[in-house]
Amino acid sequence: MEKRYQILLAEDEPKLSQIIQEELTVHGYQTDVAYDGLIAEKMFKQHDYSLVILDVNLPYKNGLALCKEFRIVNRSIPIIMLTALGEVQDKVDAFNVGADDYIVKPFHFDELFARVKVLLKRADTGEQTVKKIEIDDLTIDFVMKTVTRGTLEIPLTAKEFALLALLAHNRGKVISKTEILEKVWDLNFDTGTNTIEVYISFLRNKIDKPFEEKLIQTKPGFGYFIK
Repeated sequence: MEKRYQILLAEDEPKLSQIIQEELTVHGYQTDVAYDGLIAEKMFKQHDYSLVILDVNLPYKNGLALCKEFRIVNRSIPIIMLTALGEVQDKVDAFNVGADDYIVKPFHFDELFARVKVLLKRADTGEQTVKKIEIDDLTIDFVMKTVTRGTLEIPLTAKEFALLALLAHNRGKVISKTEILEKVWDLNFDTGTNTIEVYISFLRNKIDKPFEEKLIQTKPGFGYFIK
């Protein structure tokens, strides 16, 4: 029996939210709509959603605050930010609170559905055959989706966890940007953005910065690796 996905859409523009909901329904996704942040927060607590789409500028509680809260409750649920704010810092802010993807309005519906499909597929196939990897004092638990270094638990977003897992599974091997894009972002081309560099920086700030021994390394012109 085909899995039935349930999506939470938080969007305060009635016309746009109706169109997105209708299109998602056509694609086979059950979609609940929240027109403000407080309603979205309440619905998230009441249902076990497969994926969340959040507008940033929501009444009463904005999408960034919701994303941060949702990520604390559920480390692995895919979260897409949908917003008119397209500056680099806006994207960095969204990724910092746990967003997996960021789509700027106006957008093509095909792009939204492609990203929804990719994130749901990744969430479904996220189970790892390896239950735990230990590198030096770093421990990655694939069952609990937790990362610790020494005695410190390090909170990561789903995308950060996927990137760290890719490097850890290939310990000592240099992973190119192209391979990272294919395996973490499901893209088979270079987008021309500095997304990977931004995420490597996020990981280094969390994994390496507080510690003397630096694990995440760069091989200029080739890629990244964990030594």
